Amino acid sequence: MPFLHPDVMDGGLQVLTDDINQLHFLTEDPIDYDDALAVSVGVKTSPMVSAPQDRAGISSPDDGRMVEVAAVSGVATTGSGIISYWAALDTVGMRLLAAGTVVVPTAVRITVDTITASSFEIGIPAQ
Repeated sequence: MPFLHPDVMDGGLQVLTDDINQLHFLTEDPIDYDDALAVSVGVKTSPMVSAPQDRAGISSPDDGRMVEVAAVSGVATTGSGIISYWAALDTVGMRLLAAGTVVVPTAVRITVDTITASSFEIGIPAQ
């Protein structure tokens, strides 16, 4: 059975805690850093990212570890479209660190709407 010690998982997750400095809301799935910027319709600077921890609702660290990105609200829109994806960026190193789909896609209009998003986790399963 595959196994990763929690310390191994935490080393990878700590990069997210330390280096994510922008959370972008996107209309398309990004393939890299530049692409994430090109399809962004809103950005939260300095998002709060937790320290690595056990996955929510899972009692054994053998089942995986995660970081939680805090909920955001009132994020100004910089473009129009349907937000279907998010991207966590390190703008200092110009890296796309993580990306995923939003729970509920939302249509936004530039300078008219604001973006609100629930907290979510970025995790590593032990398998």
